[in-house]
Amino acid sequence: MSTTIITEHPGWHETTAGEPVRVVEHQGAAWLAHWESEREHLLLRPLDADAAEQPPVAYTSAVDLPTAAEGTLLLDELVSLGTVARLTNPSLWDAITTALLRQVVGAPQARKKHRAYYAAYGRTFDTPAGPLPLAPAPEVVLELSDEGFAAIGCKFNAKGLRAAATAYLDRGDHWTTLDPDSLIKELVEVPYIGPWTAAAAAADFTGDHAIYPHGDLAVRTWAGRAAPGLALPSAEREFEVMWRRWAPARTTLHALTLFTLTWGSHARITRTGGTPHHP
Repeated sequence: MSTTIITEHPGWHETTAGEPVRVVEHQGAAWLAHWESEREHLLLRPLDADAAEQPPVAYTSAVDLPTAAEGTLLLDELVSLGTVARLTNPSLWDAITTALLRQVVGAPQARKKHRAYYAAYGRTFDTPAGPLPLAPAPEVVLELSDEGFAAIGCKFNAKGLRAAATAYLDRGDHWTTLDPDSLIKELVEVPYIGPWTAAAAAADFTGDHAIYPHGDLAVRTWAGRAAPGLALPSAEREFEVMWRRWAPARTTLHALTLFTLTWGSHARITRTGGTPHHP
């Protein structure tokens, strides 16, 4: 059965051959992740001389999807993805930064802001997709002026990123040891990080999509486009209740959400409309 890579994180770019490429930071060292489409394999190559252990890659099989009869139209479409490979974000700081930049604005604008912010202030490496940056370090964030944020369209995010940087420098090492649910509880204590941002960041870092905000418009949009024959609730709360009814077990809830987001990351649709995300 085939393997499909999920590229929902805005840090993914494409080579001239259309293959996904991303730079990540793991245990203080930079790595290049390159999805080799023909081999259906994620190649990881160190970019720093002191790199040691490779970043984690998670594989979720379609057998983990739920079998709810009312969701058959969607589930039949998701099964076609085979096994989903996901580069678990090895940097909690990157996950928090990404979630903060996704607040309020739609998906296309969030991606634009993310790339501008990283390119302006992050450590950059040459890759097959051109120069790619890591997340600006917390220390860099705390030195940025209001004008520095405004220059790349991130003035709205300045207070949140500064608050997160201060908290991360103080408690980041502790946060990385927590289970997904405990991590969410600690992140929401940081100013400007609400339940949506905390859950999105924690899911990105831990790879556990059972904690992802399932009523999010991104999930609802891709579910509806993957199975247009399904009559899905339009309201966030009603959709989340249905989603959890379809997948009552943590394993199936993770798979259902992950596969739906994977389907969306590969949907070649330009007019996605985006999704304004909650704090």
